Amino acid sequence: MTGIRVREDESFEKALRRFTKSCEKAGILSDIKKHQHFEKPSDRRKRKQNAARQKARRSSKRD
Repeated sequence: MTGIRVREDESFEKALRRFTKSCEKAGILSDIKKHQHFEKPSDRRKRKQNAARQKARRSSKRD
């Protein structure tokens, strides 16, 4: 569970910005988006394979 403590003399907007950043780092938003719709196991496998291919391409370009 992600949470923050509001500091003294900190505006609400600043605290909200820190909270959203901590949610992004924890991966909460991507997890929610992933669970919004059912994904077939074959589609999940294809998505992971495509992501692995892209990652391999990026790493090979850097070398």
